[in-house]
Amino acid sequence: MSISIRPATVEDMASVLEIVNHEILNSTSIYDYEPRTLGQQVAVFKDKNDHNFPFIVAEKNDKIVGFGTYGPFRFKEAYKFTVEHSVYVHKDYTGNGIGSTLLKELIEMARLQKMHAMIGVIDSENTGSISFHERQGFKRAGQLKETGFKFDRWLDSVFVELIL
Repeated sequence: MSISIRPATVEDMASVLEIVNHEILNSTSIYDYEPRTLGQQVAVFKDKNDHNFPFIVAEKNDKIVGFGTYGPFRFKEAYKFTVEHSVYVHKDYTGNGIGSTLLKELIEMARLQKMHAMIGVIDSENTGSISFHERQGFKRAGQLKETGFKFDRWLDSVFVELIL
């Protein structure tokens, strides 16, 4: 499977939106309730660009099959060297190394931007994502109980961390 990774464009946001909205509606990987609009997704993309944070896509045969990005972990000044990332793969393309390729690229970009730590916040039921991150060198840094509420139940957040 030949996958290319490249910077996202605003034109890619409709394909990214398809991935995002599938996760919102069918999983606890995104703690939103309502699907995003294209305008909202474009605003997220532009905000990343405006703050010099990467937004990359994985492409196969001219189709966007995944994306990754990172942004501020928290908004206090002392956190400026720590980023929180997101990596998502289209439901029809999981298990093909796309997520690993995207995450490795984000890690390298964070190092080039002189970031010190990368954080992932994962729903505790998403054991596949937790294992995926551990295989990429992330360590479990803690779990917060009942921090989210979705699908009529309380959800715990697992924090994973990679010191860059």
